[in-house]
Amino acid sequence: MTAPATTDEGAVGTRPTRMLVIATLLCSYPGIDATGQAHMEYPPNTYVFPTPDPVMFPESFYLYCFEQGVDAILIASCGTDSPYKGSFEQLARQIDHTYELMKARGIDIRRLKLTAICSVCTKAFVKEVADMEKVLDDLGPIGPVAPAPAPEVAA
Repeated sequence: MTAPATTDEGAVGTRPTRMLVIATLLCSYPGIDATGQAHMEYPPNTYVFPTPDPVMFPESFYLYCFEQGVDAILIASCGTDSPYKGSFEQLARQIDHTYELMKARGIDIRRLKLTAICSVCTKAFVKEVADMEKVLDDLGPIGPVAPAPAPEVAA
């Protein structure tokens, strides 16, 4: 296991924030790529991670990202247009459960957002990132995250 991310800027409260965008390859990632090709601006602290479908990541993945110093996660999915039957509904259930886990660890749930971004939705992507930046302006960098509780062992 790696140590939480740090920067030369000093303490957690003074470092720049980091936003992770998890983008579905077939729909949201082309829209995000078109945003860059159109030279539309969004913050340089935004890291885009393309994936076949965000549903493949368990709830623990998001918690791990926060533990490692990611300040916000924007999940850019296909929404109900996903080519994988039922994946968006399953993803929505996973994120709802992740919110419960975040609350239990003292992580503000505004740090995680599920949104639908299509392959031509450049303005929508820029708006979603700007909205998340406003949340980060309010919350600041994430501080230490409470560790996951140990699993209960049956006696």
